[in-house]
Amino acid sequence: MTEEDKELLPDEWMIRKCDMYKEEYSDCTNIKSRFNQYFIFGEMLDCSQWKTDLQNCRKWENERNETAYKELVNSESKRRLERLKAHYGNDVWKKRDKPPNDWNKPLPEWMQKEQENTYLNYKNNETKGGTENNMDAGISFCSIS
Repeated sequence: MTEEDKELLPDEWMIRKCDMYKEEYSDCTNIKSRFNQYFIFGEMLDCSQWKTDLQNCRKWENERNETAYKELVNSESKRRLERLKAHYGNDVWKKRDKPPNDWNKPLPEWMQKEQENTYLNYKNNETKGGTENNMDAGISFCSIS
């Protein structure tokens, strides 16, 4: 694999750092997690994919092994699809192509009054107008020594 190929791999962003795979595998196999898995699912989960991903990650990092790269990307793609399955299967909400026309209209008057003495509003006005506010002056900081 040439130096140019290393920079141009399109799905490399999907691959996590190897320490993350190690942590996921360790977390999946520890006794507390095993008890939780049994409690939630009625059985212990198969953690072998995390171990395989860790091995492939090390091969990819150390040797730039293309097979390991493909397997890692495939594994991460499956994980991603599984995580987004409910989103893609949603037939209740209509998905939008663009935001509503009035997405940035002013808040209702009652909501503006409710928010007028908040810290966020003071800081927003300070940023917009460049004016100092007196809200910070009334704050006292105390420390216990």
